[in-house]
Amino acid sequence: MQYPLFLLALINCFVTCYSGLVYGQNTPTFDNISPKQLAKFKAAGVVSYRDFGAKGDGKTDDMDAIAATHAFANTNGLKVKADANATYYVSGKERTAMIQTDTDFGTAAFIIDDTDVQNRNASVFMVSSNLQSFKLSSVSSLKRNQKKIDASLPSTCLITVTNANVKQYIRFGLNQNNGSSQTDIFVVDKNGNVDMNAPIIWDFDQITDITALPIDEKPLKITGGRFTTIANKAESKYTYYSRNIAVRRSNVLIEGLEHRITGEGENGAPYGGFINVGDCAYVTVKNTLLTGHRTYSTIGAAGKPVSMGTYDLSVNRAVNVSFVNCTQTNSIDDNTYWGILGSNFCKNLLYDRCTLSRFDAHQGVANATIRNSTLGHMGINAIGSGTFLVENSTIRGRSIVNLRSDYGSTWQGELIIRNCIFVPAGGKPTSADLISGSYSGLHDFGYTCYMPERITIENLRIDDSQHPDNYQGPAIFANFNPQMTDNSYQEKFPYVITKEVVLRNVTTASGKAVRVSNNLFMFRNVKVTTTP
Repeated sequence: MQYPLFLLALINCFVTCYSGLVYGQNTPTFDNISPKQLAKFKAAGVVSYRDFGAKGDGKTDDMDAIAATHAFANTNGLKVKADANATYYVSGKERTAMIQTDTDFGTAAFIIDDTDVQNRNASVFMVSSNLQSFKLSSVSSLKRNQKKIDASLPSTCLITVTNANVKQYIRFGLNQNNGSSQTDIFVVDKNGNVDMNAPIIWDFDQITDITALPIDEKPLKITGGRFTTIANKAESKYTYYSRNIAVRRSNVLIEGLEHRITGEGENGAPYGGFINVGDCAYVTVKNTLLTGHRTYSTIGAAGKPVSMGTYDLSVNRAVNVSFVNCTQTNSIDDNTYWGILGSNFCKNLLYDRCTLSRFDAHQGVANATIRNSTLGHMGINAIGSGTFLVENSTIRGRSIVNLRSDYGSTWQGELIIRNCIFVPAGGKPTSADLISGSYSGLHDFGYTCYMPERITIENLRIDDSQHPDNYQGPAIFANFNPQMTDNSYQEKFPYVITKEVVLRNVTTASGKAVRVSNNLFMFRNVKVTTTP
């Protein structure tokens, strides 16, 4: 498309005026856009980065033009479409493009250069809402599984509640900490009725902060795009980089995106997720190609070396988030790359038709489903509550489900494993445990710790053909506490042990029978029912 010289001058003037804008300042005005030109853009219903001066040559820093394009589109309700086959270079300059309208990155490539970054916390793109959050003064306490809150709202809202006077998830181990403020997040309708598919999971005797964010009714779609991050070469310590696409709006679909990483060297700071979903609900990431980050080490809070978590997917304080048909560029069994997902304070997470190195819930997930998927070397790691369902999937981790020991190996609810294949340690020689974790009973995590009350395992094939010579067969439970061998061991914070395990049609390649555990005393009261 060719533009008249006067229009190019207007656009270049606007880009120049816009170039000083930093996310967090006021939205720019568009006085330089003539009514005639505005009408032309509105008639087309879409604007492109080239319209606002982007070169797309892979060398010129196009971030100002990209941010300007989205700002204009947001103000005028227009879609954004990247120029076909363009390559946009994004330097380390602090600039965030706010996405509030449908965006089609198409076949365009984006090179995000993290070798010299002004602000590692500034996202490249921020998917945001025009709707404003507000404080709720009418709610002073909450109860677990409460069905209704005392509030009249403008529409369906996402409620985030905190009690800073109560600490939970008091982490144990090399990354030990003093815990996080008691937190919950849930959806209510305009009359205050709680969506019981993602219920309130804690009792709040006191509330220090409670916020309502209206949920956008209209879906926002982001499609396409081939993104490449040139990795940072910063010191390897916990200075997370957020040079990403941050989703802070509800009702969003991301589809057909690709993210690759290049330039990882001997050292580097970790990443907080290229797709970073937080403080929102109803988000789907679909048909997307991702990349695991190289693992670097640092000195942890306990003063000892520790591998740093670094993610391409991150989900925090979010409800109803789905990953559908997502894969990664590097091998899911290559342990030189960290597991691809990390999450905290979530409800209703889903993997469907995914081939990824890891599923992980650090500070709790309420209800999770993994189906039709393959999980790699870091497998399934979680703590939380509700129902955890794993079905029609292949698990190649060290166990089928690892209950994270740094948060108390707790799952308050039910675990269902159905129609799955378990390849312990990806086929390396190992003694297989179906459910792993560790719990001494001597650390206060800020809550009572549970094992799943009921575990149902049906139609499971365990490929334990590669096993050590002293292999006794797969165990349902790992040895969660080797010190607990008789009644003399006293837990200061007692563990609530599983009541019942149901095994239906569980077979092994080794021909060895499934055992309860190496620690028969600890699991002596578990009822195990086995059927063909």
